[in-house]
Amino acid sequence: MSALAPLLQVEGLRAGYHRPVVGPVSFEVHPSEVLGLWGANGTGKSTLLHAIAREARVFSGRIWRTPGLTLAYQEQQPVRLPAMPLKGTDLLRAAGADGAPVPKPLAPLLERRIDRLSGGEYQLLCVWCALAAPADLVLLDEPTNNLDPRTESLLAEILGSQRDRRAVLLVSHEEGFLEATCARVLRLRGGISGAPGGRTLPEHPPDGASP
Repeated sequence: MSALAPLLQVEGLRAGYHRPVVGPVSFEVHPSEVLGLWGANGTGKSTLLHAIAREARVFSGRIWRTPGLTLAYQEQQPVRLPAMPLKGTDLLRAAGADGAPVPKPLAPLLERRIDRLSGGEYQLLCVWCALAAPADLVLLDEPTNNLDPRTESLLAEILGSQRDRRAVLLVSHEEGFLEATCARVLRLRGGISGAPGGRTLPEHPPDGASP
């Protein structure tokens, strides 16, 4: 665990829209930490990110954000219109992410039209936009969507190379990917703690990692 003060504290949070769908859950995110959030479909992982981004309702508990905290949020399904005559460089510029050196494997995508990229290529470019944006905390919702094993490995490398630049809260149903890329993994089961058959498990580091 980092000795630095947390960027984000979630305490006893129950969140949702018309009703709670996740929680209660508690955790902290520290500067430069990559924290994974694992759970099967329907356990409320995306809703938890929405609550942190002020896009879902907090029914109980609290979310504390360090004063001045800036977020970058990559949704589970990046928006892409059928015809988008913009290049990768235009996308980075629009996201405020054109100031950071681009990883070499992504460089060939920058001069291509984004409506002609594959789903995996576009996903990687959007994730990089979030990571390279001027934010203290990056929220990534299922960033391995549309990725084949090769591009998934590339994403893991990119996350590793950016580990000391900002904090990341990464949601995925792929437990192995989280174990390989995150310092700690928080596991959600059953959505609402206390619901029939449901419970929220405490966070713990991947095997071999220091708590």
